[in-house]
Amino acid sequence: MTTQSLPARTGSAVRTSRKPAGRGGRLLRQRAGRQHHAGPLAYVLLAVMALLSIFPLYWTMVAASTDNTRVSQTPPPFLPGPNLFSNLARAWDEAAMGKAMVNSLIVAGVIALSTVMFATLAGFAFAKLRFKGRNALLMLVIGTMLVPPQLGVVPLFMMMAELGWSQQLPAVIFPTLVSAVGVFFMRQYLSEALPDELVEAGRVDGAHSLRIFWSIVLPVARPAMAVLFMITFVHAWNDFFWPFVVLDMTNPTVPVALTQLSAGYVRDQSLIMAGALLGTLPLLAMFIVFGRQIVSGIMAGAVKG
Repeated sequence: MTTQSLPARTGSAVRTSRKPAGRGGRLLRQRAGRQHHAGPLAYVLLAVMALLSIFPLYWTMVAASTDNTRVSQTPPPFLPGPNLFSNLARAWDEAAMGKAMVNSLIVAGVIALSTVMFATLAGFAFAKLRFKGRNALLMLVIGTMLVPPQLGVVPLFMMMAELGWSQQLPAVIFPTLVSAVGVFFMRQYLSEALPDELVEAGRVDGAHSLRIFWSIVLPVARPAMAVLFMITFVHAWNDFFWPFVVLDMTNPTVPVALTQLSAGYVRDQSLIMAGALLGTLPLLAMFIVFGRQIVSGIMAGAVKG
């Protein structure tokens, strides 16, 4: 009788021990399915941060819509004036903004595309491929981030002159086709987001490295590539120092062209702000058009399993 009662007691103990686990699992699933709602303080903080972020652009529009005398008054105006379109037309003509925007679009687009492609290739190699000297080479790439770019201006300018690219767009594009920041960024992302099992499965199926990169790495790296493209495009669009050194006013980018608006003895602040507003509008349009896709791509890359 004792041996017959043991299984019943054991089974009941097992059943009773499983009930709390089942209840706990249901509670965890219910909590995981709930949506967390922000409180009033969170909305207030978000509104304040949004206003602080939008205010510089709003002030640029206000200054561009008035005249130089009104901008210099104390207190300055806080409402738009009637001269916005006339100032924009003046800035467009005096700074040759049409050609400058085309040049900036070419420079920023080529640099962003090449940086994304080369940085993704190098990031995949440093993250998932095994070869001699990998860590030393990675440290060398990271070490180049510590060198100020001003130290290489003179030899780089001499090199561009020897190649016959002085005052031409290739002199701005080729020195920045890839960046150490982009390589490090993609390496860190692929180290976490790309499982080693996927790469090994491709090897087992007989795929070579380029095939694995095209079929496995690129789909996984797409969210990070979108972020890197936007960051690189904005940086190349706003870059002033090197284009100002190697280009002239006959073939400028947008930041170089804006220097023509402040070349007079008396600076017209409203005209300068109008030019700055013209140079900012393409970036705003790009964020408005592609911002949702970039955010959705980042969120898709953040979900695992």
